[in-house]
This record gives sequence, structure tokens and C-alpha cells, in this order.
Amino acid sequence: MDHGRSRRKRTGGRLRENHDRKKHEIGNDPTETEVGERRLRVVDSRGNTEKVRALATDVASVAVDGETVQTTIEDVVENPANPNYVRRNILTKGAVIETGEGEARVTSRPGQDGQVNAVLIE
Repeated sequence: MDHGRSRRKRTGGRLRENHDRKKHEIGNDPTETEVGERRLRVVDSRGNTEKVRALATDVASVAVDGETVQTTIEDVVENPANPNYVRRNILTKGAVIETGEGEARVTSRPGQDGQVNAVLIE
């Protein structure tokens, strides 16, 4: 994925890069968090910080009537980000998952946060 300014002018002409890209401009491939036994990866981010990425997880914190309950993830039911993610059981923000408490929508970003938070769908 390319970050930064457009490679084309308003007229459609080509803009040439005036410098090589820096490490912080490159970006990374998306972390496609799967449903399965919990696997995490720690990656360096900008500054003196680290990010925890969930490569796979089978646990979700689901908000039920004002309380948070730890429950297991059974399946991905719907994913508006990419219909193919449903077949591959990939979790992203906005995905609808089947849990022990019922169907829930993911509100966190598992590939960025390392955990799955969700809200029960009535």
C-alpha cells in the first residue's frame, strides 16, 4: 500500500518522487487475525512503543447489558470489510461473530490492539 501524496498531477501528468521513501512512510501488510488458538506478535512502532498484534484468537470480551463477559468465538458470520473474510474466518473491526453469548459486532481492531472487544447484537 502506498502512502503519501498522489503520483499524478491534477492534469493527469506524472509526478516524480523528489526523495526516497522513509521507513515510516512505507506501512505494513494488514494483520489478518484468524479464529483459533491465541497467537500474538509484538512489533515495534514509532517512538519508544510497541504494538501487540493478534495473529489468531478464540476469546472475545463482549459487552452485555453494561457488563463485560469473556466468551469464546465460534465463527465469523458476516464481515462488511471483505466477504471473503467470512469464509476464511478473519476478524476485523465491524465483523459480526458468533459467540457463546450470541451474535456480536467487533468494536476493536484485533490486528492493532491484540484483543477482540465486541458488543452484543439484539
